[in-house]
Amino acid sequence: MPAFRPLPPGSTIGILGGGQLGRMTALAAARLGYPCIVYAPDDHPVAAQVCAGHIRGAYEDAEALARFAAQVDVVTYEFENVPEAAVLECEKLKPVRPGVKPIHFAQHRLREKDFLRTLGIGTADYQPIRSEADIAAATALPGILKTCTEGYDGKGQARVADRTELSAAWARLGRRECILEAMVDFECEVSAIVARGLDGATRCFPIGINGHRDGILRTTTVPSGLPATTLATAERFGVELAQGLDLVGLVALEMFVTRDGRVLANEMAPRPHNSGHWTMDACATSQFEQLVRAICGLPLGSVEVLASSRMENLIGDEADDWLRYLAEPTARLHLYGKAEARPGRKMGHVTYVLPGVLPAARPAASGRSTT
Repeated sequence: MPAFRPLPPGSTIGILGGGQLGRMTALAAARLGYPCIVYAPDDHPVAAQVCAGHIRGAYEDAEALARFAAQVDVVTYEFENVPEAAVLECEKLKPVRPGVKPIHFAQHRLREKDFLRTLGIGTADYQPIRSEADIAAATALPGILKTCTEGYDGKGQARVADRTELSAAWARLGRRECILEAMVDFECEVSAIVARGLDGATRCFPIGINGHRDGILRTTTVPSGLPATTLATAERFGVELAQGLDLVGLVALEMFVTRDGRVLANEMAPRPHNSGHWTMDACATSQFEQLVRAICGLPLGSVEVLASSRMENLIGDEADDWLRYLAEPTARLHLYGKAEARPGRKMGHVTYVLPGVLPAARPAASGRSTT
């Protein structure tokens, strides 16, 4: 018998954050019989459209967080920029899975890279940029200058060729604490998405190959068509990260595959990930159901691929073409319920589920970059 008691269906899951990842988690939870309550500062978060309840409050509002935690049996988060203090407030009343440790590292790029290195997971060369003296000593050039906190989908970063450009870019970013990451001559980017349960068991979803445009993920294709040794390394890094974080839940690790065959970690996210959306239509267990299973102490589900697939994000007004996607027999459309389409905003995704085996995915994101 397990040393813990699984939460039975009918137990309530609390979700910190009200975006599309929370929405899709709530839909997966409902199918297994778990209602969800979302906590978010927004008036009308898209996750609340499919949840049993919504508590509106700031992440700094300890009283509202306590009311939220008192109404649920377990808490998770759907994005990693929830303040650590908010997680700690919830932990006073209910278990939070994952807890503070994963977001402590994921919220700060320099801490994140240092932690990956301690686990023996390879990264590009990098160094902190906190002063003009750091700029004068910079050697990770040409590179990408990134703010250590905030910034996503290509925001909060700049490509720099030399110290002059580095100094100007640092000034444009507000002279904040930054990290300079050396450019990587990579063939493609891949993602490992790993679930870890209360009993320490892990499951890694099949590795997907990603394509980006303008710093935003555009496609994920499974199978990747990459060599077995590359896939094994990527999976091992993902599992080692989940274990190193002592995580109960889900973690995604984005990695570069270099032209000389190395695998280098780029960024992690201790939550469901955009590059795992294909699992909703082409895998025995979706990444969202797997998260629910993990945090509720249920057995982890199978990660068997049921069909070859290619997921495409719908950015901005691309979602307006919903009728065309619905008319395509191989397409599975997912819209996020967002009222306003803006350039660069993820409005939904479509997964093409194809019979048989796809040819090896072309490395759509090749180039010298660490974005």
